[in-house]
Amino acid sequence: MENTNPLTRRQFIGQNAATIALAAAPMALPGPMRAQSDTPAKKLRIGIAGGRFGAMFYWHEHPGCTVAGVTDLMPQRREILMKVYQCAQSYRSLEEMVKDPSLDAIGVFTDGPKHFEHVMLALAHGKHVISATPAVMAATAAEALDQAAQLFAKVKQMGLTYMMAATSFWQQRMISARKLYAEGALGQITYCESDYLHSGVRILCGTAANPTWLYGLPPMFYPTQCTAHLVGLTGERLVEVSCTGWGNNDPVLRKNAFADNPFWNETAMFRSDRGTPFRVRVWWEGPVDNGTTASWFGTKMSLNAQGEIWTLAAEPGKGAANGARQKPQLLRREDTAWWKTDLLPEPLRHDSKHEGSHTFITHEFVDAVQHRRRPAIDIGEALAYTVPGIIAHQSALKGGELLKIPTIGA
Repeated sequence: MENTNPLTRRQFIGQNAATIALAAAPMALPGPMRAQSDTPAKKLRIGIAGGRFGAMFYWHEHPGCTVAGVTDLMPQRREILMKVYQCAQSYRSLEEMVKDPSLDAIGVFTDGPKHFEHVMLALAHGKHVISATPAVMAATAAEALDQAAQLFAKVKQMGLTYMMAATSFWQQRMISARKLYAEGALGQITYCESDYLHSGVRILCGTAANPTWLYGLPPMFYPTQCTAHLVGLTGERLVEVSCTGWGNNDPVLRKNAFADNPFWNETAMFRSDRGTPFRVRVWWEGPVDNGTTASWFGTKMSLNAQGEIWTLAAEPGKGAANGARQKPQLLRREDTAWWKTDLLPEPLRHDSKHEGSHTFITHEFVDAVQHRRRPAIDIGEALAYTVPGIIAHQSALKGGELLKIPTIGA
């Protein structure tokens, strides 16, 4: 596809690449369910591509949406999609489905390395798009950064809605953290750490003779589960990184589609444009408790991975010149089920995959398209989550060298 972005590959991958401003920071919380009179009369007609992850959402339950088509290259997965979404219309391929003029939007839930190609195809056919994470993925960092530039330019050129389905942004504890931050209760963020631990990736890799797209995947090429926890909280941008990788010369790491990625696990220390230290672990190997967790430390309050909210309380008569010192105090455990509230339309007020995030993702995309507003994770935000991981992997390949992170978009 033609590269419509005037910036060159060298400009993006150079350590001193210029920073280009992204769109404004995301909203703190989605708006409450709109009044019935404000609900568009026409339902959004969406086509879903990808019969695994794509079957885990609730488009058919949303009062403003209907699934009007589904596709997967495997017939049995097409049947799963048809059953889940109560949809009678299926297509043999995405290339066929995007030609249907009755479809308003496409959900791209295909393999990671195909996201760029499939989103570009849907946009070219005039469809609004929601895609799984990450926004782009390629064999090398240079290719992935080229994809990012092209995708940003295409979304802006077409004037269509693009949203990335980042589950971490809608985790229940993340919604709580965003609310506390927006209210000023956390104060200034002094440090954040996030973990995406998934030792089961080895099982999903396939074999050298029959690899899946996960075979040899660099951990930091899939960073969005973690980067959402800081970028999606405050809107700050990650500007530099030092990353260390670990591998064991396993056959999966000696020859794979990702320029022979040698790492199972990668651990990065990022710095943001506000000077915030941000430690991220993405690990595919080892006896770990699989999941996605985060801790946020603020000047007024902290919320840790266990859901404990800590603050500082004065303890009289010890240490400080005024006769008191500040002592950490556990306030409460944060376990609000936001999916039970009016942040969602009534039919979607139930628990869902990835800590209740899937109903929120469903509603955010439908509501953004119908009301012609910017979704919480638009193209600028999506790349702000994705690109830092691409550069982090480059740092790991360079033995932890501190690298600058370009900000793509205008």
